[in-house]
Amino acid sequence: MVFDEQLLSALVAVGIFLLIGFPIHEFSHAFAAYKLGDSTARWQGRLTLNPLSHFDPLGGGLLALSAIAGGFFIGWAKPTPVNPYNLQYGRRGEAIVALAGPLSNLIMAAVVAIPLRLILANPAMRLEVQTNDVLFFIFLAAGQFVTINVFLMIFNLLPIPPLDGWRVLLGLLDARTSYTLRQYEQYGFILILIIFLAGGQIIGGFADTVIDLLLGL
Repeated sequence: MVFDEQLLSALVAVGIFLLIGFPIHEFSHAFAAYKLGDSTARWQGRLTLNPLSHFDPLGGGLLALSAIAGGFFIGWAKPTPVNPYNLQYGRRGEAIVALAGPLSNLIMAAVVAIPLRLILANPAMRLEVQTNDVLFFIFLAAGQFVTINVFLMIFNLLPIPPLDGWRVLLGLLDARTSYTLRQYEQYGFILILIIFLAGGQIIGGFADTVIDLLLGL
């Protein structure tokens, strides 16, 4: 029964993430780019919180499958188009745009974690949640939403192409080093596959640390 509740709450959290989490993540990229001078995303209808504008069937489906499998959340939305040549501050501007998405995941996780942290810190509130099926289910789903955001934040910040962390890294390095590293972008998906198959525990360890900090555990 507990397993079924956890699985169902994870799927509900995935549904909420597809409707809210991914749109906010991609909107953050688009908004940052727009503020830095690039209107490409706006012209293509991506400066919006409409989930249909950002939905990627493969990335969304993989997020649902990872929720069913348990342990490691991975997924993505439709990438936000950005023309780096239109951005202020050059490569630094590109790094800011790339960082905006994962930062939005951290903010979403922190906001939802606040009431959860208050409940966990208050024995009376914790007991009330534990003895009320509806409240307990909402609590589990909210916890899964926090977990998904943290996992995807860490995953996206990995300095591997085509993830956001790669563009952040290139934007922070000097021009010559950045140009040299771009030659290895073709191997990005191989590295992501290796991380997915063998690095889940490493990412999970970092994610657990961040989640514990957010929830005050």
